[in-house]
Amino acid sequence: MADKRRNLSILSVVAITSFMGTFLVSAVNIALPSIEKDLSLSAIELSWIITSFILGMAMFMIPAGSWGDRTDNRKIFKLGLILFIIASFVCYVAPNGYWLIAARFVQGIGAAFTGTTGQAILVSSFSANKRGQVLGISVSSVYIGLALGPAVGGIITEQIGWRMLFSIATVLGIITLIVSMVFLKSDKSITRDPKKGDPYGTLLFMTGLVTLVYGSSQIPSTEGWVIMAVSLILLAIFWKTESKVRFPLLDTKLFTHNRLFTYSSLAALINYTSTFAIGFFISLYLQKILNLSPREAGAVIIAQPIMMAVFSPLVGKASDKIQPRYLATTGMAMCTLGLGMLAFLGADTPIWQIVTILIWVGLGFALFSSPNMNTIMSSVERSQYGQASGLAASMRVFGQIISMSIITLLISFNFGNQSIEAVSDHLFLIVLRWGFIIFAIIGIPGIYFSHFRGNIKKRE
Repeated sequence: MADKRRNLSILSVVAITSFMGTFLVSAVNIALPSIEKDLSLSAIELSWIITSFILGMAMFMIPAGSWGDRTDNRKIFKLGLILFIIASFVCYVAPNGYWLIAARFVQGIGAAFTGTTGQAILVSSFSANKRGQVLGISVSSVYIGLALGPAVGGIITEQIGWRMLFSIATVLGIITLIVSMVFLKSDKSITRDPKKGDPYGTLLFMTGLVTLVYGSSQIPSTEGWVIMAVSLILLAIFWKTESKVRFPLLDTKLFTHNRLFTYSSLAALINYTSTFAIGFFISLYLQKILNLSPREAGAVIIAQPIMMAVFSPLVGKASDKIQPRYLATTGMAMCTLGLGMLAFLGADTPIWQIVTILIWVGLGFALFSSPNMNTIMSSVERSQYGQASGLAASMRVFGQIISMSIITLLISFNFGNQSIEAVSDHLFLIVLRWGFIIFAIIGIPGIYFSHFRGNIKKRE
């Protein structure tokens, strides 16, 4: 009974932190107009409220995984909760945009710590035959956050104010921290050497990511391309350096000597790159072309994350019995086909067709995500759980960055300096169509990597 209570508490703590991160991201998106008006922000400053959070996550995901493996994943998890709580409170009381942007960056760091180590904690706390099920529940909590964020965030912002979103995050964080202090004791079963590290590699990685995110935000200007080129050079140097140092931040052998891990990670990168654009494009399409209100558009879009939330635990449990690559390949194929179907949206497409496609894509994502994570975590040794989890989480963020960069290029080359409202419906639909065609093509290699990754070893 005590073990069941402990395992339930661990699962609850990790699930709640996973929920908080995605709930805040989607809820803050809805609250942006209110934040802009309240703090008198420019469009660029407003965009950095989102970008700073993603940047904080991207910079610290892989380092957090490495630090967790070298010290203790549970200590890093608790540190992440503390950072998240403090940053959420600062967001709540932020007197201006600069404070809010800085606090969001720290909030992203906290989310990176908890998100990276949380998966490692789950895998190390539960038996192998329960791994897919608990990872499925954790993934489901992510999608529940995405589903509830726009609806609940919109109501809270309208009725109480955007600051209440961060107040709720602070309270949930405190409750979760208390539970984690009670049930997340240090894992003594793994021998670690906390003195081993790679400060030079960490600096290269973080600098490369900062320039990558900033450069992508400046595209298509010449400055943006130059900065992105510099970032790619820095990341290439980082990769070459990591393959030679004794105690690397990133164990490149995970990619060069572990096809199961490499193909699963590439499939995740491709999946997030191709599907992240759906929410952006469909939200604009529903409001600009079909003239729906934000509330009505949210009611349509919610169909996808609801499917993801409902089916992820079921699929995760199934991946404990069925080779995950079969489920993941089916899911990746469904997502790719769904993106192709979205390319045919027109000015008179009925709502039920759009909802049907979003349900199809949501089910495909559920079939892909949990089994793919199960494969990643099952392909490495116990001492590498933190790093593997960090890399898997990084694939999501990198995919989002790549996806938004492609969207930015499409909009810049076709719309110029015009606002979305000023662009003709015909031109918008052309860009929408080409966008979904491009993302559908990107998804095709993901089917290949999902299928040909190989099977995970039979688990005891």
